[in-house]
Amino acid sequence: MSRLLRIDELPQLWNVLAGEMSFVGPRPERPEFVNILKEEIPYYSLRHSVRPGITGWAQVNYPYGASKKEALEKLQYDLYYIKNMSMFLDFHILLKTVRVMLFRKGAR
Repeated sequence: MSRLLRIDELPQLWNVLAGEMSFVGPRPERPEFVNILKEEIPYYSLRHSVRPGITGWAQVNYPYGASKKEALEKLQYDLYYIKNMSMFLDFHILLKTVRVMLFRKGAR
C-alpha cells in the first residue's frame, strides 16, 4: 500500500530540507550501480553534476528500468533535463508527477 501511494518517498523530503536533494532532478541510483554504470556508459557521471531529485524528467517519461540499455535510455532524459533546466521544466515535471501519482497515468 505504501508503494502504491508512494508514501515510502516521504523520508526523502528530509533530504530536500537538508539541501542534499531537490524536488526535481535525476533520481539517485544506488552507489554499487553507479560505479558499474559510469564505467560502462559514456557520460553517465554527468547526471551527478546537478542535485538529485525526488522526481525527474526520466521518471515521468520512461518506465522503471533495470538493464544497462534502460539505464542508457534514462540517462538521455537526465542529460536533456540538465541541458534544459528551468523553473518551467521543473513545474512541468512536477505536474506530470502529480498526474502519475494521482491517476496512475504515464511512466512508472
